[in-house]
Amino acid sequence: MKPYIRSTRRPTRRLLACALASCLAMAAPAAFAQSTAATVRGQVTVDSAPATDAKITATNTATGLTRSVQSTASGSYSVAGLPPGTYRIDVSAGGQTSSKTVTLMVGQTATLNLSAGGVAETAAPAPDATEIDTVTVTAAPVFETKTSEVATYISQQQIEALPQTSRNFLAFADIVPGIIFDTKNDGTTQLRSGAQAANGINVFIDGVGQKNYVLKGGISGQDASRGNPFPQLAIGEYKVITSNYKAEYDQISSAAITAVTKSGTNEFHGDFFWDRYNTPSWRAPTPAEERSGRKAPSGETQYGAAFGGPIIQDRLFFFTTYEKKEFQIPQTISAGSLETGYTLTPDLAALTGPTSAPFDEDLWFGKLTWQPGDAHLFELSAKKRDESEIKNIGGRDTEGYGKTNDNESTRYDLRYQWSGINWLNDAHITYEDDRFSPRAISIGPGFLVQNRNRGAVLNVGGGQDYQEKGQKGWGFQDDLTFTGIEGHTMKMGFKYKSIEINSFEQQPYNPQYSINLPANVDAGRTSLAAFQPYQVRFGAPLPGVGDRNISSDNKQYGIYFQDDWEVNEKLTLNLGLRYDYETTPSYENYVTPANLASALRSWSNIHNANVDYDIEDYISNGSNRKAFKNAWQPRLGFSYDLFADQRHVIFGGAGRAYDRNLFDYIALERSKSTYPSYTLLFNTPGNPCAVNNTTCFAWDPKYLNPQELYALVAANPNLGSEVNLINNDIKVPYSDQFSLGMRNTFPMFGNDWNTSVSVVHIRSHDGIIFSLGNRYPDGTFYGPGRTFGGAPFGQPIPGFGSLIKADNGVETRMNQLLLSAEKPFTAESPWGVTLAYTYTDAEENRINAANSDEHYVFDYPNLDDHPWVPSIGIAKHRFVGTGIYSNWGMTFSTKVVVTSPVAKDSLNCMAATLPGQDGCANGTFKAEYFDDAKFFQWDIAVQKEWDTGTDLKVRVRGDILNVTNHRNWSGFETFRGVNGVENPNFGNHNDDITGYTRTFKLSLGFSW
Repeated sequence: MKPYIRSTRRPTRRLLACALASCLAMAAPAAFAQSTAATVRGQVTVDSAPATDAKITATNTATGLTRSVQSTASGSYSVAGLPPGTYRIDVSAGGQTSSKTVTLMVGQTATLNLSAGGVAETAAPAPDATEIDTVTVTAAPVFETKTSEVATYISQQQIEALPQTSRNFLAFADIVPGIIFDTKNDGTTQLRSGAQAANGINVFIDGVGQKNYVLKGGISGQDASRGNPFPQLAIGEYKVITSNYKAEYDQISSAAITAVTKSGTNEFHGDFFWDRYNTPSWRAPTPAEERSGRKAPSGETQYGAAFGGPIIQDRLFFFTTYEKKEFQIPQTISAGSLETGYTLTPDLAALTGPTSAPFDEDLWFGKLTWQPGDAHLFELSAKKRDESEIKNIGGRDTEGYGKTNDNESTRYDLRYQWSGINWLNDAHITYEDDRFSPRAISIGPGFLVQNRNRGAVLNVGGGQDYQEKGQKGWGFQDDLTFTGIEGHTMKMGFKYKSIEINSFEQQPYNPQYSINLPANVDAGRTSLAAFQPYQVRFGAPLPGVGDRNISSDNKQYGIYFQDDWEVNEKLTLNLGLRYDYETTPSYENYVTPANLASALRSWSNIHNANVDYDIEDYISNGSNRKAFKNAWQPRLGFSYDLFADQRHVIFGGAGRAYDRNLFDYIALERSKSTYPSYTLLFNTPGNPCAVNNTTCFAWDPKYLNPQELYALVAANPNLGSEVNLINNDIKVPYSDQFSLGMRNTFPMFGNDWNTSVSVVHIRSHDGIIFSLGNRYPDGTFYGPGRTFGGAPFGQPIPGFGSLIKADNGVETRMNQLLLSAEKPFTAESPWGVTLAYTYTDAEENRINAANSDEHYVFDYPNLDDHPWVPSIGIAKHRFVGTGIYSNWGMTFSTKVVVTSPVAKDSLNCMAATLPGQDGCANGTFKAEYFDDAKFFQWDIAVQKEWDTGTDLKVRVRGDILNVTNHRNWSGFETFRGVNGVENPNFGNHNDDITGYTRTFKLSLGFSW
């Protein structure tokens, strides 16, 4: 719906109405109701004196929902817990009445000063305000002013108008400084903020967190998926908070997204859309397609519909929506780098080049809203997500090496709001059932084809994946807001969840054989079948183990108190404290098997002065582990309105926010003890080993049969099996956040612009890292006389395999400068602009972090002496700009994203003088070295809408994605060289790109 302003008494006062509307749109202090509800507050006067007996009633013009409060002795009032929408505010005092109408956005607190008898004022009163009876405002995106949070709104208009690819409503979050909507090479998407991984975010839908407790990605369903977490047609608007959250937000250490869903109203409304790019001719070729001279089959089709309206006028409403995706995604299979004199065999070369992979998703959402009386509101909503996809095709992974991903999610939310004169209670009963099930496409041996330095060239045959992971259970949360004390809005609440989480896996499901690609001069080896593997890694079930499903009945508890204190008309303080606690019986009650504990305690390699850890810290007896109990989270903020007009506000804050440990990580301790993986060597030319028929064998083709491999370890099933152990005192990751900034509103080009500048400092701590626990006989990690490389994988636990131990250790440090400017779209000025610039100086104590979720380190004994390096995937400079213009029945929109190159991990062996990697160093090379790594994408969209003269509107839209067809390269050669010889390909990119080539997309739709 387009913004509009209407005066019902004096149409000639249009400019006055605009002025008042602008003041209301800027009046956006901190959100004092639940995370999605809005609040309207202010002062009531009668004949210029405070109205001590005023009754203020807010009525939703679409649904008839009504809330009433009494003014205090000073004439102030606050109506909290209002679902976002347009409200008529009626005031009655001293026998006089007046009315105003205003649109409230998600989480907004609008300041509206009222005068019974027709005199209306806001924080910046308009001239001749006495002559206005009713002003209706459908707000542009609201610019937060008097809040300590670093936060911005994303409006329904921006969601509908801006160019987009896959209708993921989170894709618009990056128009906020500090936010990255990360699209990876394979098209999967995640939301990130700052230097932390996507795991740290949380998204709240109608006040309920969507956290993923098992897998990466932050929210359920977003680990390794190009799908959408929620149907876009069901999202009304949302708010992005990048730091200094209120105490009500939990399970978060990065950004918070709080969104509100649409509801039915007193009028029937419907919407249908269909969009697609039809054939490969609608897009430019990928680099691999240009090289091969042919395009892979591809296309994207999306369609859906929404419908809502009344069941009982003013009382009972419904809303329902469905969205469908059918994608055929082009992929590129490209071989890794080969040394001079080495080429792919013909059968391997035939597996490279362009190809495509299918993706299919169904999204449903439904909602019933019941208003039995003014003090009561019930909502029952349900979401269903069902998607399937072919993954692990592209890059080094050939088509047969791929896997199927089934991703399902079902969630229910029953909500009840009960309000009184000075209080609002908001309660939720929730249920969730999320399931993630990757499976290898091919059943058979997998071959990891490598170059002579054992770098990946191609992965062929059967893949590794077989998983069944998810979370299921119910929860209850309750929030109480009290406004009965002058100048204070106090909020308190608690949450309880009972969740069964599971993490079943058989990895690797197919045996994985490592093969060195021989030189061209090697006789007669023209096909993969002629090569002899030098190593195999496989998994096998331990005998006598029954149910291998790794599950845990977790209990989660949270409690908080928050006071938003208006000290005076200029200063507002936000004071909050939160505490969270979670029990994980699968971890806390785990008992290390007796034979393993005995082997560890008698392992001489780890019991001398050179060893840097105590094995007793990892051996559990079932009673020496406790749930983490120190998750106290103070959150403090302030805002200071320099002239008490909401046009120049200084704000800042500090806070601590705890996240949680992913169950997928801590479950490895159990899964590896029921389905261990083994690594065996074969004595082959170029890779000799001493045949002992225990860890090294003479190669025989019969070992391509998994049953033959099982037989090799049957006599001693623990021998060679990888052991994972978790520290008995594992902590929960958290971040400390500090910010200081200023917001300003000023006229420019005849319109009010909202600007913000802030500096942010965030440190995150206690991320989990897995490291190698093996040590050489002298207790060292590198071995005698070495300073790097040669990790002691060949020094396993006696009678077992290698030890992988998990500890807290991952840290990030980040300083940011965030600049934003916004000219809101209004009916009087039908164009809008947002400009967001982020400067980031971020570093982390990890290397080999090919992505932000990396949680293994094997080139160093731990992270204690790890160098701090620039954070991977974080550009120092990032700019996102958008524009919307509407005229002649057409809407034009654009979005541009520009970033500087990002740093890349690298292995530098130029100084190596000893065998192996001694003298090498892992590091991060400056981003400027990889000039081709800069990112640029410019998208445009044009939409034409026809009003048929009935209730039906028809629209046609075209989007052009990546207008300039800029190549956003994503794969680079990062091996610097060895023994003084520089790799001639260092810094060069391969054919891998992220995002779209230039693509045209056509959309049709109608609404009524």
